[in-house]
Amino acid sequence: MVFLRAPMNQSALRGYLFVVIAAMLWSTIGLLVRVLHDEYGLPALTLAFLRAGVAAIIALGVLVLARRDQLRVTRRGLGLFVVYGVIGIGAFYWLYANAIIQTSVTMAVVLLYTAPAFVTLIAWRVWGDALDARKLGALALAFGGCALVARAYDPAQLSLNLIGILFGLGAGFTYALFTIFSKMIVERYSPWTALTYELLFGALFLAPLQARDAFAPLLTHPQTWLFLLGLVFGPTLGAIWFFTAGLRSVPASNASIVATIEPVMASVLAFVILGERLEVLQMIGGGMVIGGAVWLNAGGSRQVDQ
Repeated sequence: MVFLRAPMNQSALRGYLFVVIAAMLWSTIGLLVRVLHDEYGLPALTLAFLRAGVAAIIALGVLVLARRDQLRVTRRGLGLFVVYGVIGIGAFYWLYANAIIQTSVTMAVVLLYTAPAFVTLIAWRVWGDALDARKLGALALAFGGCALVARAYDPAQLSLNLIGILFGLGAGFTYALFTIFSKMIVERYSPWTALTYELLFGALFLAPLQARDAFAPLLTHPQTWLFLLGLVFGPTLGAIWFFTAGLRSVPASNASIVATIEPVMASVLAFVILGERLEVLQMIGGGMVIGGAVWLNAGGSRQVDQ
């Protein structure tokens, strides 16, 4: 990899360490979602709302107390944040939670990593970015690997898991849109301004969709809050802080490549704690999807920078 060819100073080493920590935190999403759903009965829609809502309250409180000036946005910016929050938070959180619940942690996180391929296709159709041989090869890797992970070679299993697979691909697509909106917004606003407003509008979008009795586990099982706050402070807020801090001394494309250790770590956690296993062909497919993401990010095109 390019960033390993030259000696790194202390600042760069710290930056890569922060990116690794961010990836480690992101890798816990699947495990925390499964615990909150399987053990405490929180549905995917409520998980998405609570994750966004609690994180929005915390982020908003921090900015009000420490950086109130970062809450100022234009009317046009506010409109972008509404769309950003609905798609990149509301829809994405719900789709990803459903993918985790209806397939497996490993399958869901691998399907999420189709996002760079979707970004490439969107950039081709919307901005006219060329699809050269490298990009076409990476796309073939990503979607070919996706077919193996989904067990397309076993029609019976593919049919059985089809809904969950569609949720996973939907998560990848909405995360790709989230990435594109991020690139449009961070040119004008700080990452924390963007994060606060996107979480807020994502939560507001999901709020009317909630069933009243869906929140009962928060009262009947107070320990539910420990896992919920872990989801909020870990992969939702903490990972963003570490990744953003890492970007101060690490190129975004390099950081995105390092962050692809996330699905590997998520798979290890799912194997050790949940006992999840993949077939050999599925593992090969997972490697292809991650390889496609690395190849696209290494090329410096419009890719996922988490």
